[in-house]
Amino acid sequence: MSVLETTDTAAGPVLVRQDGAAARITLNRPAQRNALSLEVMEEVTATLERLARDGEVRAIVIDANGPAFCAGHDLGEMVGRDLAFYQRVFDVCTRMMEAIHAAPQPVIARVHGIATAAGCQLVAACDLAVAAEDARFATPGVRIGLFCSTPMVPLSRAIGRKRALEMLLTGTPIDAATALDWGLVNRVVPEAALDETVGRLVDAVAGSSSLTVGIGKQAFYAQIDLDEPRAYDLTKTVMSMNMLTADAQEGICAFLEKREPTWTGR
Repeated sequence: MSVLETTDTAAGPVLVRQDGAAARITLNRPAQRNALSLEVMEEVTATLERLARDGEVRAIVIDANGPAFCAGHDLGEMVGRDLAFYQRVFDVCTRMMEAIHAAPQPVIARVHGIATAAGCQLVAACDLAVAAEDARFATPGVRIGLFCSTPMVPLSRAIGRKRALEMLLTGTPIDAATALDWGLVNRVVPEAALDETVGRLVDAVAGSSSLTVGIGKQAFYAQIDLDEPRAYDLTKTVMSMNMLTADAQEGICAFLEKREPTWTGR
C-alpha cells in the first residue's frame, strides 16, 4: 500500500499527494512565504523518510503554494531563544537536507518566486531543480547578522566557491538565468511550463529501473567528495554489484534483443 493514501489535509502546512509517478510535497504557508518552521521541517523530513520506503513512488517533487517558493527559516520563532533551541533548529534542518539525499528516488525542486536562505539551501540540496523565469535566489543572512552557514554547504557544492562566496558575502539575489548558468538549477522555463517540464523529468526517471536509479543516486553522493582514486575504488565495486541485479541482466538482454525491458526492482 502506498503511504500516499494517508496524505495531509488541505489545511496543513505541508501537503502530500500522488502526481503520476511522483509524490508531490507542497509547502503550504503562503502568508509566511513558506518559511521553514520547526513543524514544517519535521513534517517534510518524516514525509521524505516515508516516501523513501514506498516502491510505488519513482520521484519526489517539492513545490510551494503562494507567491514564493521558500523564504528560509521562520525568523519569528527564532528570537530570544536559548542555545538548545537554535541547535535543534539547525539539527532538524540538516536532517531534512540529508533525507533528500538519502531517498532512493530523485528529488526535484519546482521553484517559483523567491528561494532565499534555507529556501535556497533546499533548492541546492535537491537532486534536480526546475525554476520559473521569475525565480530569484539569495543567501541574505549576512545582512541581518546571521551568516547563511548551513545553506553554504549544498550551495558551495552546487555552484563552486567563488560564486557561492559572492552570494554569501553580499546577500545579493541572482535571477533564474544566472542560477541556470551557475548550475543551481537544471531548467528555466515560463511559470506556465513548470509542471510540464517537471513531468518530463519524472517520466524520464520512471522509465528506468527504480533499483538502478537508487543505486546510482547513492553512489553519486558517496563519491562526489572523494579524490579520484577513492572514487574509482568505490564506483567500480558499485558497478560490479549492480551487474548482479536482475534488472541489470534484464536491461542488457533487452538491449541486445532489441526489446523493451521489464523492470522488477530486483
